[in-house]
Amino acid sequence: METVFKYTLTLLITTVAGFQAVQVISRYVFETPMMGLEEMALIPTMWLYILGAVNASREDTQIRANVLDVFLKTDRARHWLAVFSETISLAISGWLTWWAWDYFKYANRVWKESPTLYIPTIIYEAALFLGLMVMTLYVGWHLLKHLRTLLAGGEAHRVDTIPEPAEVTEFKLLTEEQKGEKFHG
Repeated sequence: METVFKYTLTLLITTVAGFQAVQVISRYVFETPMMGLEEMALIPTMWLYILGAVNASREDTQIRANVLDVFLKTDRARHWLAVFSETISLAISGWLTWWAWDYFKYANRVWKESPTLYIPTIIYEAALFLGLMVMTLYVGWHLLKHLRTLLAGGEAHRVDTIPEPAEVTEFKLLTEEQKGEKFHG
């Protein structure tokens, strides 16, 4: 699955960059903008954004503010926090997916087309619903992994594979040094 995302996202970002390069060259070098290029660029751009978000959800590498992790002492407590946050994420993701489904049904019913090239807009409007649906499935899968770890004893290694930021390590070292000074100073 990683290979599919790697090549698909690379192809999409290359396509978007190519469209932008052609538009810049045609507009500023030849002083003749290409009509409809923005409409064509919208399709890979939307899919790039949505599939990038799906990939981050698959890898469980979304941007987070893991402030509470610093204060939690055990892996079990971290898993309980992860279960809590994944449950909230699942509820919000499910709600957004429901809204995207309603929008997808609307877009399918009215069948809009782009103004210049008459491209059916459903091609990129479907990306939102499909992407949110897959992200919701991945959030549910990560929630099940955390629950399984808790039910198995909860002291297993952390589920996420994100390395600890240097700031957190430095903070821990500073607090340990201060504790040592209190007892030895």
